[in-house]
Amino acid sequence: MGIKSFQGARKNIEQESDHIRVFSYMTRKLITFKPEDTIEEVIASLIKNRISGAPVVNDNNELVGMISEGDCIKQISESRYFNMPIGDSRVKNHMATDVETIDGHISIFDAANKFIESKRRRFPVIENGKLVGQISQMDVLKAAMKLKGQKW
Repeated sequence: MGIKSFQGARKNIEQESDHIRVFSYMTRKLITFKPEDTIEEVIASLIKNRISGAPVVNDNNELVGMISEGDCIKQISESRYFNMPIGDSRVKNHMATDVETIDGHISIFDAANKFIESKRRRFPVIENGKLVGQISQMDVLKAAMKLKGQKW
């Protein structure tokens, strides 16, 4: 398992105002899953909440992985191949454990660069070992529109 944290350049962090930092634009109320949840529960929640993936946390709200619609589709495909119901499968067996996180204190522009470099759709934000939010590519776009016309 490899949780990797991207902290970005920190030398100018004091000079940047809070209005351009990740924590100002990240989603704080997250849909999360537990490793023991079933893939069927995940699929139902992804559909209901119109999201493409979510963090997986333990009982201490520590990030242990990510589960996506792609992970669920893979499980559906495999269960059909082996003629097994999808409800028997647990998140812990199908989640990605090689998860990159991002520092909530970096600028939204450093986050944008990180999205370009990594080709990821979302990054969890961890503080003191706990999941506190998530920033998505859409959040960066919303921030750019909100900041339009301001000195970048």
